[in-house]
Amino acid sequence: MADADDVRRLALALPHVVEIDSDGFDFRVADKGFVWSYPERRPGAPRLIRTDIAVLYVGDEAEKQALLLGEPEVFFTTPAYDGLPLVMLRLAQVTVDRLQELVTDAWRMRAPDSLAGNLDDADPSRPDLRKAAQEAR
Repeated sequence: MADADDVRRLALALPHVVEIDSDGFDFRVADKGFVWSYPERRPGAPRLIRTDIAVLYVGDEAEKQALLLGEPEVFFTTPAYDGLPLVMLRLAQVTVDRLQELVTDAWRMRAPDSLAGNLDDADPSRPDLRKAAQEAR
């Protein structure tokens, strides 16, 4: 199953990704977040940064609802995320291959067209993506 190290390896294999300094992980492309550690809210206490859960950009409400309804053991949300195209992903519930797909899709939705249009996971000229996925297994 996947973990925070896998998120880091896969996200950093994508073009023009920057990791923001945080207590967990926080990745951006073109100053737009696409995957980060879940900052769990706790009544009367500071937020707890959960590196076992990733917040993932999914693009729109329809995709969010499809993930939440289709795989409730993997994806969830909270009222704080209502109306936002974000889901929480339980990393231990996904394979590294599935995580790569989810992280890459999130990156594609946030990257400028000039970057996203050039990325092809199966492209032999991108061995860094395949290598990152293989190392994460």
